[in-house]
Amino acid sequence: MRTCSEQAFFLRVINVKNDLIEKRLAEAKEELENLRNFPEEKLAGIIQEIGFKCELCGRCCTKEFNDYVFLLDRDVAIIKEIEEKGLVPAPYPEFCDQKGRFYGSGYALKTKADGTCVFLEAGRCKIYGKRPTICRVYPYMLHREADAKGAVAWRQLSGLNKHGSYYSKLGKAECKALAEETKDYEEAYLLQLIHFFEALKSHFRKKGLKHVQRTYDKRMRAFLNGKLEIEIFVYCGGGFESQLLKK
Repeated sequence: MRTCSEQAFFLRVINVKNDLIEKRLAEAKEELENLRNFPEEKLAGIIQEIGFKCELCGRCCTKEFNDYVFLLDRDVAIIKEIEEKGLVPAPYPEFCDQKGRFYGSGYALKTKADGTCVFLEAGRCKIYGKRPTICRVYPYMLHREADAKGAVAWRQLSGLNKHGSYYSKLGKAECKALAEETKDYEEAYLLQLIHFFEALKSHFRKKGLKHVQRTYDKRMRAFLNGKLEIEIFVYCGGGFESQLLKK
Protein backbone atom coordinates (compact mmCIF):
# COMPACT_ATOMS: atom_id res chain seq x y z
CA MET A 1 0.00 0.00 0.00
CA ARG A 2 1.33 3.46 -0.94
CA THR A 3 1.44 6.33 1.53
CA CYS A 4 -0.05 9.70 0.47
CA SER A 5 3.41 11.09 -0.27
CA GLU A 6 4.34 8.02 -2.31
CA GLN A 7 1.08 8.26 -4.23
CA ALA A 8 1.72 11.95 -4.96
CA PHE A 9 5.22 11.16 -6.22
CA PHE A 10 3.87 8.33 -8.40
CA LEU A 11 1.29 10.66 -9.97
CA ARG A 12 3.97 13.29 -10.67
CA VAL A 13 6.03 10.65 -12.50
CA ILE A 14 2.95 9.62 -14.52
CA ASN A 15 2.27 13.25 -15.47
CA VAL A 16 5.85 13.77 -16.66
CA LYS A 17 5.70 10.61 -18.76
CA ASN A 18 2.37 11.70 -20.28
CA ASP A 19 3.62 15.14 -21.32
CA LEU A 20 3.90 13.72 -24.84
CA ILE A 21 0.11 13.32 -24.98
CA GLU A 22 -0.32 16.94 -23.91
CA LYS A 23 2.20 18.03 -26.55
CA ARG A 24 0.45 16.12 -29.33
CA LEU A 25 -2.93 17.43 -28.16
CA ALA A 26 -1.71 21.03 -28.27
CA GLU A 27 -0.24 20.50 -31.74
CA ALA A 28 -3.51 19.06 -33.05
CA LYS A 29 -5.50 21.98 -31.63
CA GLU A 30 -3.10 24.45 -33.24
CA GLU A 31 -3.36 22.63 -36.56
CA LEU A 32 -7.16 22.74 -36.34
CA GLU A 33 -7.08 26.49 -35.78
CA ASN A 34 -4.73 26.95 -38.74
CA LEU A 35 -6.98 24.82 -40.92
CA ARG A 36 -10.09 26.80 -40.02
CA ASN A 37 -8.28 30.04 -40.83
CA PHE A 38 -7.16 28.84 -44.27
CA PRO A 39 -9.28 30.61 -46.93
CA GLU A 40 -11.56 28.13 -48.65
CA GLU A 41 -11.49 30.18 -51.85
CA LYS A 42 -7.68 29.85 -51.93
CA LEU A 43 -7.91 26.05 -51.89
CA ALA A 44 -10.62 26.18 -54.59
CA GLY A 45 -8.27 28.30 -56.71
CA ILE A 46 -5.43 25.80 -56.29
CA ILE A 47 -7.73 22.94 -57.28
CA GLN A 48 -8.84 24.83 -60.39
CA GLU A 49 -5.26 25.71 -61.32
CA ILE A 50 -4.01 22.11 -60.98
CA GLY A 51 -7.00 20.74 -62.88
CA PHE A 52 -6.58 17.14 -61.71
CA LYS A 53 -8.63 14.55 -63.57
CA CYS A 54 -8.92 10.90 -62.48
CA GLU A 55 -8.09 8.37 -65.21
CA LEU A 56 -9.36 5.32 -63.28
CA CYS A 57 -5.88 3.77 -63.06
CA GLY A 58 -6.51 2.50 -59.52
CA ARG A 59 -2.99 3.41 -58.37
CA CYS A 60 -4.22 5.49 -55.44
CA CYS A 61 -5.82 2.28 -54.06
CA THR A 62 -2.46 0.56 -53.63
CA LYS A 63 0.31 0.65 -51.03
CA GLU A 64 2.72 1.51 -53.83
CA PHE A 65 1.27 5.03 -53.90
CA ASN A 66 -0.47 5.42 -50.52
CA ASP A 67 0.71 3.86 -47.27
CA TYR A 68 -2.76 3.34 -45.82
CA VAL A 69 -6.31 4.74 -45.85
CA PHE A 70 -7.23 6.24 -42.48
CA LEU A 71 -10.94 6.13 -41.67
CA LEU A 72 -13.10 8.62 -39.84
CA ASP A 73 -15.53 7.16 -37.31
CA ARG A 74 -18.40 7.80 -39.72
CA ASP A 75 -16.58 5.74 -42.36
CA VAL A 76 -15.88 2.91 -39.90
CA ALA A 77 -19.60 2.53 -39.22
CA ILE A 78 -20.29 2.11 -42.95
CA ILE A 79 -17.44 -0.36 -43.52
CA LYS A 80 -18.55 -2.46 -40.54
CA GLU A 81 -21.96 -2.83 -42.18
CA ILE A 82 -20.41 -3.87 -45.50
CA GLU A 83 -17.54 -6.09 -44.33
CA GLU A 84 -16.18 -5.86 -40.80
CA LYS A 85 -13.07 -7.80 -41.83
CA GLY A 86 -12.26 -4.94 -44.18
CA LEU A 87 -10.94 -2.98 -41.20
CA VAL A 88 -7.57 -3.08 -39.45
CA PRO A 89 -6.09 -0.83 -36.75
CA ALA A 90 -4.32 2.06 -38.47
CA PRO A 91 -0.56 1.39 -38.57
CA TYR A 92 1.92 3.29 -36.43
CA PRO A 93 -0.01 3.39 -33.12
CA GLU A 94 0.74 6.59 -31.26
CA PHE A 95 1.37 5.33 -27.71
CA CYS A 96 2.28 2.30 -25.59
CA ASP A 97 1.79 1.94 -21.83
CA GLN A 98 4.17 0.35 -19.33
CA LYS A 99 2.34 -2.98 -19.69
CA GLY A 100 3.11 -3.15 -23.40
CA ARG A 101 -0.37 -2.29 -24.71
CA PHE A 102 -0.56 0.00 -27.72
CA TYR A 103 -3.07 2.78 -28.44
CA GLY A 104 -4.11 4.03 -31.89
CA SER A 105 -6.32 6.87 -33.07
CA GLY A 106 -8.47 4.88 -35.49
CA TYR A 107 -8.94 2.20 -38.14
CA ALA A 108 -7.69 1.85 -41.71
CA LEU A 109 -8.84 -0.11 -44.73
CA LYS A 110 -7.35 -3.57 -44.97
CA THR A 111 -5.08 -4.39 -47.90
CA LYS A 112 -4.50 -7.66 -49.75
CA ALA A 113 -1.17 -9.47 -49.89
CA ASP A 114 -0.28 -7.60 -53.10
CA GLY A 115 -0.83 -4.24 -51.38
CA THR A 116 -4.12 -3.34 -53.06
CA CYS A 117 -7.23 -2.28 -51.15
CA VAL A 118 -9.43 -5.16 -50.04
CA PHE A 119 -12.33 -3.57 -51.92
CA LEU A 120 -10.45 -3.18 -55.23
CA GLU A 121 -11.37 -5.78 -57.86
CA ALA A 122 -10.24 -5.71 -61.49
CA GLY A 123 -9.09 -2.15 -61.00
CA ARG A 124 -12.48 -0.94 -59.76
CA CYS A 125 -13.85 -0.17 -56.29
CA LYS A 126 -16.57 -2.59 -55.13
CA ILE A 127 -18.02 -0.06 -52.70
CA TYR A 128 -17.61 3.08 -54.78
CA GLY A 129 -21.00 4.49 -53.81
CA LYS A 130 -20.15 4.06 -50.12
CA ARG A 131 -16.40 4.67 -50.30
CA PRO A 132 -14.70 6.38 -47.33
CA THR A 133 -14.51 10.16 -47.11
CA ILE A 134 -10.78 10.35 -47.85
CA CYS A 135 -11.33 8.32 -51.03
CA ARG A 136 -13.94 10.87 -52.10
CA VAL A 137 -11.68 13.90 -51.68
CA TYR A 138 -8.39 12.31 -52.82
CA PRO A 139 -5.97 13.62 -54.08
CA TYR A 140 -7.02 16.88 -52.43
CA MET A 141 -5.84 17.56 -48.88
CA LEU A 142 -5.11 20.53 -46.67
CA HIS A 143 -2.53 20.14 -43.94
CA ARG A 144 0.95 21.36 -43.09
CA GLU A 145 3.84 19.03 -43.76
CA ALA A 146 7.62 19.23 -43.49
CA ASP A 147 9.64 18.96 -46.69
CA ALA A 148 12.99 17.16 -47.10
CA LYS A 149 14.77 20.14 -45.50
CA GLY A 150 12.40 20.27 -42.54
CA ALA A 151 10.56 23.42 -43.64
CA VAL A 152 6.86 23.17 -42.79
CA ALA A 153 4.41 24.43 -45.40
CA TRP A 154 0.85 23.79 -46.52
CA ARG A 155 0.22 20.78 -48.69
CA GLN A 156 -2.91 20.81 -50.83
CA LEU A 157 -2.58 17.83 -53.16
CA SER A 158 -1.11 14.33 -52.98
CA GLY A 159 0.61 12.15 -55.55
CA LEU A 160 1.26 14.87 -58.11
CA ASN A 161 2.60 13.49 -61.41
CA LYS A 162 2.14 9.92 -60.18
CA HIS A 163 -1.36 9.28 -61.49
CA GLY A 164 -4.20 11.02 -63.29
CA SER A 165 -3.91 13.97 -65.67
CA TYR A 166 -3.57 17.68 -64.98
CA TYR A 167 -4.60 21.09 -66.25
CA SER A 168 -8.10 19.97 -67.15
CA LYS A 169 -10.82 22.61 -67.18
CA LEU A 170 -12.76 22.52 -63.92
CA GLY A 171 -15.72 24.77 -63.21
CA LYS A 172 -15.69 27.17 -60.25
CA ALA A 173 -18.70 25.47 -58.66
CA GLU A 174 -17.00 22.06 -58.82
CA CYS A 175 -13.77 23.43 -57.33
CA LYS A 176 -15.68 25.17 -54.56
CA ALA A 177 -17.50 21.94 -53.67
CA LEU A 178 -14.22 19.99 -53.63
CA ALA A 179 -12.60 22.61 -51.40
CA GLU A 180 -15.53 22.48 -48.96
CA GLU A 181 -15.48 18.67 -48.81
CA THR A 182 -11.70 18.60 -48.34
CA LYS A 183 -11.77 21.09 -45.47
CA ASP A 184 -14.64 19.15 -43.89
CA TYR A 185 -12.61 15.92 -44.01
CA GLU A 186 -9.45 17.51 -42.60
CA GLU A 187 -11.42 19.15 -39.77
CA ALA A 188 -13.19 15.88 -38.92
CA TYR A 189 -9.83 14.08 -38.89
CA LEU A 190 -8.24 16.61 -36.53
CA LEU A 191 -11.27 16.59 -34.22
CA GLN A 192 -11.10 12.80 -34.05
CA LEU A 193 -7.38 13.04 -33.22
CA ILE A 194 -8.05 15.62 -30.51
CA HIS A 195 -10.79 13.47 -28.96
CA PHE A 196 -8.41 10.49 -29.04
CA PHE A 197 -5.72 12.39 -27.12
CA GLU A 198 -8.27 13.64 -24.59
CA ALA A 199 -9.75 10.16 -24.07
CA LEU A 200 -6.30 8.61 -23.74
CA LYS A 201 -5.20 11.24 -21.23
CA SER A 202 -8.29 10.49 -19.11
CA HIS A 203 -7.79 6.71 -19.45
CA PHE A 204 -4.14 6.89 -18.41
CA ARG A 205 -4.93 9.10 -15.45
CA LYS A 206 -7.70 6.82 -14.17
CA LYS A 207 -5.68 3.62 -14.61
CA GLY A 208 -2.33 4.97 -13.41
CA LEU A 209 -0.74 4.33 -16.81
CA LYS A 210 1.97 6.17 -18.73
CA HIS A 211 3.50 6.16 -22.18
CA VAL A 212 6.91 4.43 -22.24
CA GLN A 213 8.86 4.97 -25.44
CA ARG A 214 11.42 2.27 -24.65
CA THR A 215 8.64 -0.31 -24.28
CA TYR A 216 7.05 0.97 -27.50
CA ASP A 217 10.29 0.59 -29.48
CA LYS A 218 11.17 -2.84 -28.07
CA ARG A 219 7.76 -4.41 -28.61
CA MET A 220 7.27 -2.81 -32.02
CA ARG A 221 10.59 -4.23 -33.22
CA ALA A 222 9.58 -7.69 -32.02
CA PHE A 223 6.17 -7.34 -33.69
CA LEU A 224 7.63 -6.22 -37.03
CA ASN A 225 10.05 -9.17 -36.93
CA GLY A 226 7.10 -11.53 -36.47
CA LYS A 227 8.17 -12.58 -32.97
CA LEU A 228 5.33 -11.03 -31.02
CA GLU A 229 1.56 -10.62 -31.01
CA ILE A 230 0.54 -7.21 -29.73
CA GLU A 231 -2.64 -5.82 -28.20
CA ILE A 232 -3.77 -2.47 -29.51
CA PHE A 233 -6.63 -0.34 -28.24
CA VAL A 234 -8.21 1.45 -31.19
CA TYR A 235 -10.09 4.69 -30.57
CA CYS A 236 -13.52 4.51 -32.18
CA GLY A 237 -16.89 6.04 -31.37
CA GLY A 238 -15.64 7.77 -28.24
CA GLY A 239 -14.09 4.66 -26.69
CA PHE A 240 -11.37 2.05 -27.14
CA GLU A 241 -11.74 -1.32 -28.89
CA SER A 242 -9.19 -4.03 -28.09
CA GLN A 243 -7.57 -5.82 -31.04
CA LEU A 244 -4.86 -8.49 -31.21
CA LEU A 245 -2.40 -8.19 -34.08
CA LYS A 246 0.15 -10.52 -35.66
CA LYS A 247 2.65 -9.42 -38.32
